[in-house]
Amino acid sequence: MNNLESFEKLIDSSEKITFITGAGISAESGVPTFRGSNGLWKNYRAEELATPYAFEKNPEIVWEWYNWRRELISKCVPNPAHYFISGLEGSKDTFLITQNVDGLHKKAGSKNLVEIHGSIWKIKCVNCTYSEENYKVPLTFPPTCQKCGSLMRPAVIWFGESLIGTDLDRAVKECLNCDLLIVIGTSAVVQPVASFPFQAKRHNNKIKIIDINPVKNDISEIADLYIQENSGEFLKNFI
Repeated sequence: MNNLESFEKLIDSSEKITFITGAGISAESGVPTFRGSNGLWKNYRAEELATPYAFEKNPEIVWEWYNWRRELISKCVPNPAHYFISGLEGSKDTFLITQNVDGLHKKAGSKNLVEIHGSIWKIKCVNCTYSEENYKVPLTFPPTCQKCGSLMRPAVIWFGESLIGTDLDRAVKECLNCDLLIVIGTSAVVQPVASFPFQAKRHNNKIKIIDINPVKNDISEIADLYIQENSGEFLKNFI
């Protein structure tokens, strides 16, 4: 049985499917990773800009970087992998956990999801609870809160910040209670999401895991089906 047949069989035989997606699925749509050796912007690394300290010290430079990112991402479109996931919502009980902040899953039509690291298209007040979706490119600086007039910041999880508790709890619950976990394009190094497949297997070894990634990682080793391909190329066969 080849990968196409094995994948289709696992989908058809599953009642509850949870997806985990990482930077790989976005890279196939042309979204830069903004990290690593190719992630330099004006001599800054993402790890130097995406922090509460950087924003407190120099909100102008942080917002300039995010405006640049928003402009790049606004030109990207979902690929077949995004559409496969959103399309499956209509026929299966599915849930999506994405580590990506680019909003491409929502753009493709996914509704039953958690953006566990936030969204670059949401901004929130640094002083009160006000937040909003904002797709303006470029975003006029400085964006201020309509409620209290304070400075707004990107509603993403920065280095040194904790995930939102309700999002984390929902994500773990959906991983533990599915019968098929499909992991797409994640490096398997960003915690705590990288640990979810291992938690699922320990919780119930009957949970099947599919890993779709051109690069092998630790999740590939425990997967019941490892597909060493780009997700868009592989999943276009099912839409």
